[in-house]
Amino acid sequence: MSRIGKQPVNLPQGVTVKVAAGNVVSVKGPLGELKQKVDRDITVTVEGNVLHVTRPTEQPRHRSMHGLYRALIHNMVVGVSEGFTVKQELVGVGYKAEAKEGVLELALGFSHEIHLKMPAEVKVEAKTEKRGNPIVTLTSYDKQLLGMVAAKIRSLRKPEPYKGKGIRFVGEVVRKKAGKSAGVK
Repeated sequence: MSRIGKQPVNLPQGVTVKVAAGNVVSVKGPLGELKQKVDRDITVTVEGNVLHVTRPTEQPRHRSMHGLYRALIHNMVVGVSEGFTVKQELVGVGYKAEAKEGVLELALGFSHEIHLKMPAEVKVEAKTEKRGNPIVTLTSYDKQLLGMVAAKIRSLRKPEPYKGKGIRFVGEVVRKKAGKSAGVK
């Protein structure tokens, strides 16, 4: 049996889960509400403050869906109760970040500034400490959307392997390459 799929999902105080017709799971909590359509073969049951995900057979397709939907529902429960945070660091001379009214303004060494409008579910903060790199903090209750927005921001200027300049996640280690060696005769 799936190690992830067989684990129950504990529902914290203030979080409600409903399974509607068509196998649509909706999770509502203090931070928001999320919905996820579940494959018709997978069964989701709620007993008190515990949610169980079960599969009908041991087919590889059912086994893979079992762990997937349990993980998605668990992320929804954690999201609406606690929320998720992603921090990104801008490494480079002259790189700047500023957040104004749901719009992230980035100066990344191009001839123009980049303006990104954030979705309503994602809150953005930008801090620049003296003699430090700017840090962009994204918070949301939707883990999938948060990951997509963070990937989009990172794709604007990926860390390059020679000097390490670019946008990276806080704590990420960028492996550097050796540059051109001086010609030895």
